[in-house]
Amino acid sequence: MKPPLNAKMPTARQCAMVLKALGDETRLRMLESLLIGEKCVTDLVQELRCSQPHASHHLRILRDSGLIEGQRAGKQVCYKVSPAIQRALGNGQGQALDFGCCELRFPDTVLMTIGHAR
Repeated sequence: MKPPLNAKMPTARQCAMVLKALGDETRLRMLESLLIGEKCVTDLVQELRCSQPHASHHLRILRDSGLIEGQRAGKQVCYKVSPAIQRALGNGQGQALDFGCCELRFPDTVLMTIGHAR
């Protein structure tokens, strides 16, 4: 069940799903990487130096929470940050992700990389 993330105040359940998804170092690193640009599972496995099943597990949690979207490209599945999250980033001029229930700030080095990728 994927909760819709939108401009309205999220429900407690939606907020809890987002916070659960972001409550893991691997998932935060994945989200940071995907904020810079779309990546396939194999790219994330190499970047994070983890196994494919481990990466897929964390990607599923991020996808189920509505933070990312996946698209099949042949045998590969490529992921990108969902449009709602891109809007949340844009609303804060790229300084933080504002989910309505909470705000997530990334290190300046990540934000500078995101700015150059746009």
